[in-house]
Order: sequence, then C-alpha cells, then structure tokens
Amino acid sequence: MNVMAKAEKKISSAFIYFFGSFGGILFGYDIGVMTGALPFLQADWHLENAASLVGWITSAVMFGAIFGGALAGQLSDKFGRRKMILMSAIVFVVFSVLSGVSPDMGEASAYYLIIVRMLLGLAVGAASALVPAYMSEMAPAKARGRLSGLNQTMIVSGMLLSYVVDFLLKDLPGEWAWRLMLGLAAVPALILFLGVLRLPESPRFLLRKGDEAQARKVLSYIRKNPAEIDQELASIKETAKEERQANQKTSWSSLFSGKYRYLVIAGVGVAAFQQFQGANAIFYYIPLIVQKATGQAASSNLMWPIVQGVILVVGSLVYMWIADKFNRRTLLMVGGAVMGLSFILPAVINWMMPNMNPMTIVVFLCIYVAFYSFTWAPLTWVLVGEIFPLAIRGRASGLASSFNWIGSWLVGLIFPIMTASMPQEAVFAIFGIICILGVIFVKTCVPETRGHTLEEIEEQGTNHGRVKASNPEN
Repeated sequence: MNVMAKAEKKISSAFIYFFGSFGGILFGYDIGVMTGALPFLQADWHLENAASLVGWITSAVMFGAIFGGALAGQLSDKFGRRKMILMSAIVFVVFSVLSGVSPDMGEASAYYLIIVRMLLGLAVGAASALVPAYMSEMAPAKARGRLSGLNQTMIVSGMLLSYVVDFLLKDLPGEWAWRLMLGLAAVPALILFLGVLRLPESPRFLLRKGDEAQARKVLSYIRKNPAEIDQELASIKETAKEERQANQKTSWSSLFSGKYRYLVIAGVGVAAFQQFQGANAIFYYIPLIVQKATGQAASSNLMWPIVQGVILVVGSLVYMWIADKFNRRTLLMVGGAVMGLSFILPAVINWMMPNMNPMTIVVFLCIYVAFYSFTWAPLTWVLVGEIFPLAIRGRASGLASSFNWIGSWLVGLIFPIMTASMPQEAVFAIFGIICILGVIFVKTCVPETRGHTLEEIEEQGTNHGRVKASNPEN
C-alpha cells in the first residue's frame, strides 16, 4: 500500500492536466480524419454519385455522439469520470480498427461502415462530455478559463494531426489509404488509455462516494497548501449538498419555466447555432469543396485541410490570449458577422462576376475558419459552462450538448446532398444567413457573462423572467 501511495504521489499536476485533456485529441482526430479519407473511400467503393450514403458515412460519428455524451454523463456519476474515460478509449480503439478493416461487399460495405462509425461516435460523444467535466473538477478556479482553452487546443490539434496523417498517406494505393487513415485513430486512443491508467479519480466524485481521505490525497497533487485543500473540500461538500437539493426540486419541465427560460434559451441557442452555422461542412468536406470549385481531384487537395488545421490551432491560442480581455457577446457578434459575410460574399461576387477565380471561395472559407477558431468555437462552451443556474445545470448542459451534436450531424449529412442539387456558393450563402441570424440571437437573447459571478448571471435570468411575466406583451 505504501509503495502504491509513493507511486501515486509522483503524479505531477502537468501530467494530470495533459492526459486529462488528451481526450480532446481523439475527439478532434475523428472530426478531421474523414476529410482526407473520403475521396479515397468514394473512389474505392464507387460512391461518387451516392450523396446520401456519403453524408451518412461522414455524419454517423456525430449521430452516435448525440447519445454517447448523454450516456457517459449518466454513467460517470455512477462509476466515475476516470473509469468512463478509460472505457471510451477502449471503445475508440475497437471501432477505429473495425472501421479500417471494413469488408468490401458492394453497397453493404457502406452500411457496415455507417453502423461501426455510429458506435465509434458513442466514444467521441463520451470524450466530448467527460473531458471538460474531469478538467473542471481537477483545475483550480483561477485556472479554469485557461484550461478550457487547453481543451479546445487539444481538439483542434487532433484535427490538425488527422489532416497531416491524411496528407502523408495520400500516395498509398486508394484501398489502403483510407483504411489506414481511419484505423490509425486507434493510436491516440491507446495513448490516452495508458495515460489515464495513472490518473487519479476526480476529488468531487470521490467525495460524492464518501471517500474524503482519497479526495484530500488527490487534491494534494494539484493544490499548493493544506489550507487551500481544506477550503476546496468544504466548498465541494457544500456545492454537492446544494446540487442534491436542487435535483430534488427540479425536472425537465423546470428548464422552460419563467424563472429559467431566458438563460436556457440563450445557452441552448448558442450551442445549436455554433453547428448550424456550417463550420463542419468545411472541416469534413474541404477537399471535395476545392474539387468542385477547381475541377482538381479531391485526393490531390489534401494540403487544404492542413491549412485549415493550422488556422484552427493558431486561433485557439489567440483565444487563450484574448479570452478575458473582451466581452463574450462582443466576440460572438463580431465573429458571427465576419463568418456570415465570408459565406455570403462569394455568392454575391459570383453573381456579379460569373468568371471569378474559383479559388475565391476557398480564400473566404479560410477567413471564416480564422474568425470561428477564436470566437464561436471556444466561446460556445465557455458560455454554456457559465450561463445555466445550479438548479438546472446538469439537465440544461446535456440539452445544449445534444442540440450541438444534432446540428453537427445534420450539417455533415445534408451538405453533400445540398451541393449535389445546387451551386456551392448558394449552399454557403444559406449558412451565411444562419450566421447573421446567430448574431441577432446573441444581441437580443444572450446576457453578458464575463466578469459576473454565477450567482449574478442567475439573477439576470431570474429578473428577466420576472419582467417578461409582468409585461407579457414585451
């Protein structure tokens, strides 16, 4: 027992935060990997004219993630964050390998891959829910904003890694290229599993299970002095007590009561707009977008995803620098406005100048990604983490996550169907209009949360509900 204690004592806070957030790499890798694999898969299985099947293969992971996040949240309350992250890594390894060894059985192959990727999506959704929860419970309050930025950086780094892997494998025979691209997702999942084996359980979960001694021990790894540990233990106990009382008094219908409706609509709306604005259409289909614009084979355009990945990583670092310097609403409105114009202007230019350079649309997509990367991408989850009152936080956060994944799934599914039936510029113009609607939504329906305590934010929502109740015509 003493030997184990000494071994645990050597765990550094840097190791805990690195592997605690490493699940973001898996999340990002699987978002990005199909970008490069899809052109080879289409050619190998002759799916060039099967827009619906292509949409389902691409979006199947997001469909599974809708359920994976909710399921993992429930199970982690019973079994712990650490164990569920380990289980997610195992599921990720198994179904990544099964994706890579998909049998070649004609059209039946596509249905096999769709089912396997749906099951893989359970692990992706679980990682998206578990990693922020684990990190928020391990991080000191003063570092939570910065560590939220670390999680976003891990996600976009995973996307960039997948783009680089796709590029390096592009010269292999087509039937091998896409299989290795998908199968190699098992490697970061295996690294995550080995790293998490050494991670401790979160002190909040340990206290909930009545193991105060182990919770104190875990906090000793990541807090500097005993007084800080005592204060945090007391705070966790008090919060857990409040949450138990809140959960007993609320139900799903409480989310849309007059008292909470304003903040629930604000948080869920921002989470939904983030995906319906069309970002994932770029991340999943950029080689096919370039192919349609220029006529060059999609498999020869795998440098463009790397460009997008670099922009995303740089943007995540920019966000960490500016996060506490500007209001949340300001960043979301400026970002959304530029994103909307980046989608709408190519359609306007093409209408006015039908012979415009086909690469113009790609340049505007890069501008879109740049502004998305340091505004809507990270700020959505910062705002969702801040805006929901304690009494409904669990249910409201789950609802926001579900709407986000539903949006991600629908964009991945319908984009190839839309581009098969109308000009690419028109499709992006539709997404551009949604971006502008998102700006209007933020301006009219979302309160400012920067610099406000959670209690002050809750009071804003409560007061807004009272005003609406007393002035229904408003």
